[in-house]
Amino acid sequence: QVHLVESGGGLVEAGGSLRLSCEASGRTDQIYDMAWYRQAPEKEREFVAAINRDGERTLYGASVKGRFTISRDNGVTVTLEMPNLKPEDTAVYLCAAATTRNRQYNYWGQGTQVTVSS
Repeated sequence: QVHLVESGGGLVEAGGSLRLSCEASGRTDQIYDMAWYRQAPEKEREFVAAINRDGERTLYGASVKGRFTISRDNGVTVTLEMPNLKPEDTAVYLCAAATTRNRQYNYWGQGTQVTVSS
């Protein structure tokens, strides 16, 4: 079992920044890729970013590429740096972990709310 806990969400004005963290516990030795997704009201869950086990390979969703940065420390903590936030970034941000090599995320955190005011 893997347990994920997100932190760092909040309310910020457009143009502001937030830093989200996700800490994994439990069988962290089984984790391969980790990722961030987001879910806005009445919208489908959207892929934000992913990072591999050693932190050397990253992948970003089109709406955040070039703006957000994902990083990974010690294999168990994943951080999402979010500068220059826009109102459309408002969502619940969820951390995910995959314990198989095919990036099928089978563990999810409860999420942290990010609200960007215009």
